[in-house]
Amino acid sequence: MRTLATNESERSVRRSAILPTSLQPFGVTREQAAALLSISPSLFDSAVEAGTMPQPRVLRGRNIWDIDELWASFRALPHKVETASDLDETQPQGNAFDNAKKG
Repeated sequence: MRTLATNESERSVRRSAILPTSLQPFGVTREQAAALLSISPSLFDSAVEAGTMPQPRVLRGRNIWDIDELWASFRALPHKVETASDLDETQPQGNAFDNAKKG
């Protein structure tokens, strides 16, 4: 009896055998989209729900995220702005030698 995981694995192998490795995908699954952003699938779901990330396109009930839309949404995210007080709190004062002498 074949499992769903086996079928998915076989499909993945077939796709990679058909397409050249140099061809970048233009549609990805939810898990792949999350991995591209280095976040968990659940955080990706939240971002989609909030409108921070795009909605998927649908083909016969299968959700597929457009790489260009993901890229544009990622580029639209704000940069973290560090204030001087943030830097003071995260950066140790002095160096390891000086700090050891103080203690």
